[in-house]
Amino acid sequence: MKILVTGAAGFIGMHVARRLLDRGDEVIGIDNLNDYYDPKLKLARLENLAPYAGFRFTRLDIADAPALAAFFAAEHFDRVVHLAAQAGVRYSLSNPQSYIRSNLVGFANILEGCRHNRVQHLVYASSSSVYGANTRMPFSVHDEVNHPVSLYAATKKSNELMAHSYSHLYGLPTTGLRYFTVYGPWGRPDMSPWLFSSAILEGRPIDIFNHGQMRRDFTFIDDIAEGTVRVLDHVATPNPDFDSGNPDAGSSRAPYRVYNIGNHQPVELMTFIETIEKALGRQAKKNFLPMQAGDVLATYADVADLRRDTGFEPRTPLTDGVASWATWFRQYVSR
Repeated sequence: MKILVTGAAGFIGMHVARRLLDRGDEVIGIDNLNDYYDPKLKLARLENLAPYAGFRFTRLDIADAPALAAFFAAEHFDRVVHLAAQAGVRYSLSNPQSYIRSNLVGFANILEGCRHNRVQHLVYASSSSVYGANTRMPFSVHDEVNHPVSLYAATKKSNELMAHSYSHLYGLPTTGLRYFTVYGPWGRPDMSPWLFSSAILEGRPIDIFNHGQMRRDFTFIDDIAEGTVRVLDHVATPNPDFDSGNPDAGSSRAPYRVYNIGNHQPVELMTFIETIEKALGRQAKKNFLPMQAGDVLATYADVADLRRDTGFEPRTPLTDGVASWATWFRQYVSR
């Protein structure tokens, strides 16, 4: 298949592209290579994909509607994995316009490209952040998610609503993936494993919010990539049992689905830090702080639907994933 991967120079994008290339797909990657974090890391990720004969890369901004429309029309993609977005909960507090441009305007442009070029299936990144103020655990795709606590989460919920409208109006199969706290080699510098590891190795204190009283469903990047590809192969279809009188939030009469991809094993934040300390062989200096705006106390993924429809669920133990992260991180920062 000929597959477009947006955000191909990103953390998840690179791993998904490589997984597709390894199985023989033709992958066209796009990314705007912005400076939200050091573009050198993005370029280094692309170097991992460059040796594949089936890979091509174009620098392109999804918010540029004319350029993106022309690109879609010229390439004739079979399927699309849309991972390009402005990421990060905390950054959305200080730079909201970036999220509107990339996550709303950009996503609308992707939907239009898929609609007008008969794309067979659009798989796009949502986020566990959409669960917001929900407290019933584990988080289920069948629960309503109408109370986001950050603009980032609101844009991801908006993506799900926008996708549903295109599935309903134009029959475009769409599937949203709610990723849960992704970590692993080639991760972003604004994510906790990088922030913690760099501070520990440099002897600086790490900031621990809500005094460490948080739990996260940490999910290893290889599981994220595998789950994404499995879902891409499982084209969204209408739910024949959909009841308008009691609507299911995770499906529709339209070809629309939403899945959680998480390790379904929440870990205490302090346990996560201890695991990084052991992997690096050093103790962290700890700076305990109050809860940050836009953050949530816990995440926990119900992956029953993912397991039922794709036969896959994340399984990488935290100790194995963190060990892989620590090995890569030491190598990368010593380059």
